[in-house]
Amino acid sequence: MPAKNDGATADYTEKIPNNVNLHEDRRLQRALESWQPNFLNWWQTMGPTLPTQDVYLRTAINVGRDGWAQFGHVAMPEYRWGIFLAERDPGRTVGFGEHKGEPVWAKVPGEYRAELQRLIVIQGDTEPASVEQQRNLGATAPSLYDLRNLFQVNVEEGRHLWAMVYLLHAYFGREGREEAEELLHRNSGSLDSPRILGAFNEETPDWLSFFMFTYFTDRDGKYQLGTLKESAFDPLSRTCEFMLKEEAHHMFVGTTGVDRVVQRTVEVMREHDTDDVGGLGAIPLPVIQKYLNFHYSVSLDLFGGETSTNVANYYTAGLKGRWMEDRRKDDHKLASDAIMVDALSEDANGELSIGQTEVSALVGLNTDLRREYISDCQGGVKRWNRILEDGGVSQRLKLPHVAFNRKVGAFAAIEATPGGELISGEEWARRKGEWLPTDVDKTHVRSLMRPVHERGKIAAWIAPPRQGVNGKPFDYDYVHFA
Repeated sequence: MPAKNDGATADYTEKIPNNVNLHEDRRLQRALESWQPNFLNWWQTMGPTLPTQDVYLRTAINVGRDGWAQFGHVAMPEYRWGIFLAERDPGRTVGFGEHKGEPVWAKVPGEYRAELQRLIVIQGDTEPASVEQQRNLGATAPSLYDLRNLFQVNVEEGRHLWAMVYLLHAYFGREGREEAEELLHRNSGSLDSPRILGAFNEETPDWLSFFMFTYFTDRDGKYQLGTLKESAFDPLSRTCEFMLKEEAHHMFVGTTGVDRVVQRTVEVMREHDTDDVGGLGAIPLPVIQKYLNFHYSVSLDLFGGETSTNVANYYTAGLKGRWMEDRRKDDHKLASDAIMVDALSEDANGELSIGQTEVSALVGLNTDLRREYISDCQGGVKRWNRILEDGGVSQRLKLPHVAFNRKVGAFAAIEATPGGELISGEEWARRKGEWLPTDVDKTHVRSLMRPVHERGKIAAWIAPPRQGVNGKPFDYDYVHFA
């Protein structure tokens, strides 16, 4: 029998690499090994379509602070997807809710079983969905560097699926195993069996969409994982803590990807002394803004309504905390606290306006998390506007109003401009092409998506990165084709 794992280093002698001593539970091991072929079949049928021999990928080998990844060329179907939990803190206690100060749970309390299972299923459903959304992008990659980053994101989303499937198998019995199977049966955009959350059924047909998705939608994932990391259910907390390390790379891909699109647009604008760069092989700033508007607004919906009794109950029970819970300067129970949330109000004449209303802080936790996200998103916009400023361009990108293009929550029943002005449905139908990508915009962007698979070369619509991966140069052979 292998030596007992120290909780940090992955055991790569196992069929399923893990640091959870899977060999000590033969029943669980057999169940996961029976799920593994189904996962690989899903990867082959719904994963990346571009055939490759191998890709320069990062693989987790250690979850500790001294290093947790190694790099090398790996054939993607042979990538060592595994199960990794952050090291256990034996003194950890519940940080919030009615169980605050009690030892965290190593097993699922019976009274919270259904709620925890639902939270894990929803998180797990997003992971394969993004792989499905991005499966055809390899065929139009602007460089080998970008192609490699796409595949790194894909394999890690696959590993995040494994993380949730492990929890379902290990802690939720037959129902958990059935839910794990369903995670492979739903597909992004399917009419019969779509993914649970709307943003994960949208198309990702081009690389501008991919960069916006990894900036805005993966950033939502960061905040959702951050709330689950606070959970009193310790295996879920430790799983999410490690997932956040990998998620950081996905957001880096989005942030720097949009950086480079904006940079190239600025270069073409200056070179030709014109704002109209659509016919010059670049993406016009108004089109970039439209894509930003779409992906940001769709991602805002992922946080749910402004108020939620379910989320209040999750918090009180200790299932799901707040972002950076330990940095909050309150009692971490919120029983008597209040928060202002976005709302529609109606005057005596029946005129609607956008305002705020006060609710219990517990009920307003979705708003609290969304505001953390919005503040974070502003950071990217500042970066991109700095590129515009440094390039001598007067235009600026900006986040649209929180009421713009919303399908969930207080603003789902109204239409608003990016500036926050309420408008009629007729005016929205007439003008939405000013604010969201039109078919003409999408066709133009797709027309630029010609693959560049030669070492050291890059498509004309995007600037090269400032540095390569893991100290390698931009012109490194990141991908070997089949």
